[in-house]
Amino acid sequence: MIIDAHAHLVTPMSVMGIRSFLQASGGQHSIEWLKGNYLSADDMARAIKTNLDTMDKVGTDIQILSPRPFTLMHSHRKFRDVNTWVSLQNDLIHQVVVQHPERFRGMAGLPQVSGEPIDIVFGEIDRCLALGFVGILLNPDPSEGAGTSPPLGDDYWTPLWEKMTREDIPALVHSAGCCGRETYDEHFSSEESLAITSIAHSDVFARFPSIKLIIAHGGGAIPYQIGRWRSHWFYTQAAQKPHLASYFKSLEAAASSGSPLPEAPDDLVTFDSVLRRFYFDTVVHDEDSLRHLFKKVGVDRCLFGTERPGSGGAIDLATGRPMDDLKFKIDRIESLTARDREAIYYGNAAKLLPRMFPRHNRTER
Repeated sequence: MIIDAHAHLVTPMSVMGIRSFLQASGGQHSIEWLKGNYLSADDMARAIKTNLDTMDKVGTDIQILSPRPFTLMHSHRKFRDVNTWVSLQNDLIHQVVVQHPERFRGMAGLPQVSGEPIDIVFGEIDRCLALGFVGILLNPDPSEGAGTSPPLGDDYWTPLWEKMTREDIPALVHSAGCCGRETYDEHFSSEESLAITSIAHSDVFARFPSIKLIIAHGGGAIPYQIGRWRSHWFYTQAAQKPHLASYFKSLEAAASSGSPLPEAPDDLVTFDSVLRRFYFDTVVHDEDSLRHLFKKVGVDRCLFGTERPGSGGAIDLATGRPMDDLKFKIDRIESLTARDREAIYYGNAAKLLPRMFPRHNRTER
């Protein structure tokens, strides 16, 4: 079985018209009126068919759908508008899942609003879990590039970590729109990188050791710039613990003299070990990057994802296939065993997302 853990609702333009009216009218128009006048059942049917055809072409069995992140309006100032829009997106995903229960699952978008407390999203989380959604889509920067969102290591996010841990809710950490000098696509990588470093330098994992965080797009830049962050990590530890500073000096002295390197102190924590507390999808669109990701974080921390159809549909000059045909790329990596591929394509998602197969899980218990 092939589970695509990172995919988004193919949103017809008739649905996007509802978003425009919400923003322009300031909530003047009810969602029932907007749906009745702008939501086209034919458009939705064509969108679902597009997604199914794409899945069938590349052999994907199940996609986990979430709203298109860059459309989520998190920097819009009115919670009522954002909640209406995000709830509509989640309702459409639920509709797709109900129509095709063997092919889709839902990952709930959250009505986050920049400057508002994170617990305003709890009602929508509860509603979507009751509908059978398997996790949540978390935007680490609801200010959408304005620079005012607290990093994920900040106490602002603690109520969400508590709820996720208590109710075993996995989150796909995925940035959203951007009003800064980046495109939203560039903003994704920046914010997903910051998500890792801000949590790594906090006590989030110490306080919530069972929390499940999947970092989108292969972890942003972090696995591929790991040397830079590893160096910064060791500088920080040396500043905090004098005996570790002495250990680093003894390492350097041993290397200079050709002597055996001393053993690391028991309390030395490496950045690499913290990196393995996260999970990662495979949306990196490059075969060499995939090899590097599997080597640095481990096959057991990676979930197959394509974000397809999305921004990776350009043709790869080396293969003549779309860049987001990621199963083709993974199948070409000789170092992976059959068991590795099974874990990436199916096993890791099945373990990480306990709501994926609720009937199966009830039978096991």
